[in-house]
Amino acid sequence: MGLSAGLGTGGTRSGVCTSTTRPASPYIGQEIFETDTNNHKFWLGSTWSNGTAHSTLFEVEYLVIAGGGGGGYDVGGGGGAGGYRSSILGESSGGGAAAEPKLLLNAGTYAVVVGGGGARDTNASGTASNGENSSFGTITSVGGGGGASYVSGGGAPNAGASGGSGGGGTGYGWTSAGGLGTANQGYAGGATVGIGSSSNSHISGGGGGAGGVGATGTNTGTTTSAAGGVGVSSSANGTPTTRAVGGKGAGNNFAGSAATENTGNGGDGGGVPATSELGFNGASGVVIVRYPTTNATGRTITGGTITQFGSYTIHTFNSSGSLVIG
Repeated sequence: MGLSAGLGTGGTRSGVCTSTTRPASPYIGQEIFETDTNNHKFWLGSTWSNGTAHSTLFEVEYLVIAGGGGGGYDVGGGGGAGGYRSSILGESSGGGAAAEPKLLLNAGTYAVVVGGGGARDTNASGTASNGENSSFGTITSVGGGGGASYVSGGGAPNAGASGGSGGGGTGYGWTSAGGLGTANQGYAGGATVGIGSSSNSHISGGGGGAGGVGATGTNTGTTTSAAGGVGVSSSANGTPTTRAVGGKGAGNNFAGSAATENTGNGGDGGGVPATSELGFNGASGVVIVRYPTTNATGRTITGGTITQFGSYTIHTFNSSGSLVIG
């Protein structure tokens, strides 16, 4: 007879009980599951078996993307994408890494932090701001590096900032490096290879992406921007979406566009003269947690925007909050 079969004394189900409400008159071989000890036991004729303990840990998959870096000022480098960590089955993490292991969680409350995008540089201060980190429990993704800005007065420019993915270097006729990415989260920003004179055509490096290095700015005058590094596609919420793309490195007459929020994309650099020398802010990140719906039977799980897709329940956090597992 199975776990759910029959009723014991007092109407207690003989298969599911506690250690103090076991069936009063069990038969040999009868099975029970004690909800207070998580032990599966059998009646041996004179006593219950010692039982087998079952874990109460709950398995979830996650996608954690940090905020993207801001774009540089005045022929600015592109902002680096936010760090990208994923345990989604069959998908990739950032920086060319395979999916990470799923998380096994006890019942409880788990903090979710969604990092904001880095601010663009507004006054040629050196680099735009890095994006903010995103996290879910023990999993942290690093904010994207800010893109480098042209240095007033024609001095040698700064390199792009390091981050989840690195910001692009700014050229303006010079050579500068892109920022470094974080291992298993994102790639480096693009360098700029100049020829030592600020009077030549200027194209700064693209920000690094979760899926590839930002393009190099060559100062050839043949393009108006250098591409940001590619992102990574995920169907964590049921819809294939590419996120964590590096911002474009600006050249003359380049007008970038705003990064889409909750993607972790880097901000485009600002061009000259274009419509403005200002670049764009990086995009905020996102945290997505999912699990097979059938695994949550008997539990109450809250937090974020909850949707269903196929066999999965999905919690999407576009802002900071908590995942609560009951």
